[in-house]
Amino acid sequence: MPEPVNLDTLIAIDHLLSEEDKLVRASVRRFVKERYLPRAAELFAKEQFPADLIPELGELGLLGASLSGYGCAGMSPTSYGLALEELEYGDSGLRSFASVQGSLAMYPIWKYGSEEQKQKFLPKMAKGEWVGCFGLTEPDAGSDPGAMTTRAKKDGSDWILTGTKMWITSSPIAQLAVVWAKTDDGDASSIRGYIVERGMKGLETPLVHGKMSLRASPTGEIVLNEVRVPQENVLPGVVGLKGPLSCLSQARFGISFGALGAARACFDSVLSYSRERVTFGKPIAAKQLVQQHLAEMALEIAKGKLMALHFARIKAEKDLLPAQVSLCKKNNVKIALEIARTARAILGGNGILLEYPVIRHMLNLESVYTYEGTDEVHTLILGQTLTGHNAF
Repeated sequence: MPEPVNLDTLIAIDHLLSEEDKLVRASVRRFVKERYLPRAAELFAKEQFPADLIPELGELGLLGASLSGYGCAGMSPTSYGLALEELEYGDSGLRSFASVQGSLAMYPIWKYGSEEQKQKFLPKMAKGEWVGCFGLTEPDAGSDPGAMTTRAKKDGSDWILTGTKMWITSSPIAQLAVVWAKTDDGDASSIRGYIVERGMKGLETPLVHGKMSLRASPTGEIVLNEVRVPQENVLPGVVGLKGPLSCLSQARFGISFGALGAARACFDSVLSYSRERVTFGKPIAAKQLVQQHLAEMALEIAKGKLMALHFARIKAEKDLLPAQVSLCKKNNVKIALEIARTARAILGGNGILLEYPVIRHMLNLESVYTYEGTDEVHTLILGQTLTGHNAF
């Protein structure tokens, strides 16, 4: 009987990676295996985020990893993507923390902030000394951010912010929030970014309880009750929806890699199980239907990996089109969720136990399928790109 070949060997992308890419992947893989996976099931069950690991994420250069200067690692898009894939192999909540910190909280300051803002916030955020969050989504304005009701009113040299943001990763533990609000006229073109700091009067960040997905991620609200924000905390480099949407593109790119980590974790778990589980006198790995499922899982992971790597190389040379990011995010999250569901079925009754990572990843991916642009939103972005007609 021939020796089995592992998935990495089958996909065979190592010759396409730089030494830095491989080193980053190996370092993060080791961190996840040694520091996160032994606790993963317990953290999910107890709705706990491992805040003690934040400094270690900073030491590994994983906070603001794709940014340059100000203490950031300046990783290539490929290295950054591979790092997020390994983090999500551990849990979507772990990858979400790094994604939000780098792409949604640090990136707008790095891209649109003043030099004073960059010097003040980015080095401490890169080390994990300060945690940031991203205030865009509202209870009644998710997929349509232009319909936000959060307002910023000028008062002398300050701004008074009023409104509520919902489903905000890291808000309960964050020292600062990049909040997007409309100025008095209420027009979407007047949207600006405001750095709201913990301790400002009128700011509350209550925790969302009772989630059955992303339970190891600290999700909350941002409640702004006439919060006074000084002019020095306003991002000067952008006005309008371009600001928050450009941040989302950065995050969505990372998710397209990250989701593959969850898919791999499910695949690895069920492959190992299929070799050990004996029924009707032989391991289920020897059954044709199980082999069909495993082959199709491997096929989809391979295609998703090659697509992500392709777009990472383009991103290293120029900005990706939003539709290209949507293409990759939509495909890879969709196939990851389908792989998780199939893996759960192969495990049978064991598939609902936290002893195996599959049900945890399956539940997490239900959120990943929805956030950073729902699957339907990405479908319409692609549809508009292909047809020239806006169906929103």
